[in-house]
Amino acid sequence: MDAVTPQSADTHSYIVRPQDMEWQKTRFPGCEAKTLLLDRKTGLMTALMRFAPGAVLPDHEHVNIEQTFVLEGALVDKEGPAKGMTCAAGEFVWREAGSRHVAWCPEGGLMLAIFQVPNKFFEADGRVIDGSGADWDETWGHTRKG
Repeated sequence: MDAVTPQSADTHSYIVRPQDMEWQKTRFPGCEAKTLLLDRKTGLMTALMRFAPGAVLPDHEHVNIEQTFVLEGALVDKEGPAKGMTCAAGEFVWREAGSRHVAWCPEGGLMLAIFQVPNKFFEADGRVIDGSGADWDETWGHTRKG
């Protein structure tokens, strides 16, 4: 059985079975994902994110509203305006468009994350990329156009 199964052509509904999906390594050590939805036209993305203890998501900006429900562990702002803020298991955090921070999971964690557009990650060499390492403007710039 596929991890994503259309229920029928006329319902436009899809069942996603995360238990049948493999965890995908990301470019960030200790961070894995199962992408449940990705619309390349609009940038809308929903993913299960799993973090090993001590895993860090480096300096990034939420281009539009980002939502995270913490299922296990905790998500902590390591740097940024909300430094020290902790969202623990069973809690939900959302971030405004344009918010920027460094996040980490000191004890590990499992989260459901919903992005209206993929994050911008800021590299030390000045490049701005997405989570896969692709140039953000080339890959997602079209989502900014009205």
